[in-house]
Amino acid sequence: MPRYLDVQAPEFGVQLITLQRPEALNALCTELLEALAAALKVAEHDEQIGAVVITGSTKAFAAGADIREMAERDLVGILNDPRVGHWQSIAAFAKPLVAAVNGYALGGGCELVMCADIVIAGTDARFGQPEINLGIIPGAGGTQRLLRAVGKPLAMQMVLTGEAITARHAQQAGMVSEVTQPEFTVERALQVARCVAAKAPLAVRLAKEAVLKAGDTDLASGLRFERHAFTLLAGTADRDEGIQAFQEKRQARFQGR
Repeated sequence: MPRYLDVQAPEFGVQLITLQRPEALNALCTELLEALAAALKVAEHDEQIGAVVITGSTKAFAAGADIREMAERDLVGILNDPRVGHWQSIAAFAKPLVAAVNGYALGGGCELVMCADIVIAGTDARFGQPEINLGIIPGAGGTQRLLRAVGKPLAMQMVLTGEAITARHAQQAGMVSEVTQPEFTVERALQVARCVAAKAPLAVRLAKEAVLKAGDTDLASGLRFERHAFTLLAGTADRDEGIQAFQEKRQARFQGR
């Protein structure tokens, strides 16, 4: 078992990964990020896994980066920071990633949430980028993904004040897809992930990629990618199975072909 992580065997096509560094409110030290990146890499190549749910504790999803570790790094240390590669690996995870968030998701924790494709939050969840209070700025995507998630005014307010927002506010702004009672957060996230994992794997993969394109490119280029992906799926066995199952009023049996 990787240190700082509880990686469960997949059930119904879903793997649950729990951050486990309670003494530091799941602060994202280098070792934890490395373990998470490695676990996701394994999951990406496991055909039994159609989606991954990542969660923390009831008190904190992840309360930020490891400040003690950060303080030990000078300018050269930051330039050569191995965490950059781990963040890139996490963000590049090709399968659907669902975040189940209770408690604090601050700094790096908020940035990790924004790497997820679907976010289920408990009513007690708090999202923030408090780096400005330390005389620094978010350094793992917080200034870039936050603007895309909630828009410029709120992103500016969060980054420049360091103040956190509630789960309801995050949902209204577009960062969170669903808010539930804290005791149901993980189970609801697993339900959503199981629903996704039951779909045609190739369609899910291309659908995720197509939606992400919308935030990375212009509309014309995004539409071209969408049409190309739509056309590719027309040649798959799962597309034929999906149409046939619909016509026969039965559950489709997708094979990833």
